[in-house]
Amino acid sequence: MTHRYVVGGCGIALMAFGGSLLVAQPEPWRVVLWLASGVLVHDGLLAPLVIAIAALAAAAGVRLRGVARAALIVAGSLTVIALPPLLRPGGVANATVLPLDYPRNWLVAMAAVTVIWAGYAGVRACVRRAAPRRPDRG
Repeated sequence: MTHRYVVGGCGIALMAFGGSLLVAQPEPWRVVLWLASGVLVHDGLLAPLVIAIAALAAAAGVRLRGVARAALIVAGSLTVIALPPLLRPGGVANATVLPLDYPRNWLVAMAAVTVIWAGYAGVRACVRRAAPRRPDRG
């Protein structure tokens, strides 16, 4: 129980530090607006999209387990984070502002999420098949 108090105290200390940094900003309302927009994008776009995909999968008879839902959430979060450089119009005046190939890197990240999800699901299925069946105690 003591470790909860230690973790809670650390959390409160970090929130106080973050609050002091926020107040020290010349325009703290911009940071608050940015944080609020993250919540709105998550609750207004990402979460309903994941729920809709899960509902469509359920209607098709596919059951999405926790790992698949987690992969969808990670992929959606990475996509939301990558949207500004992905949607930027053409090139930028300063080549050092966005120097990387963001569409390719986003695709690599999506492929990594897919490979990790498929690998975990495959290993889990193999372990379940290899596990001995328990006798029914009914």
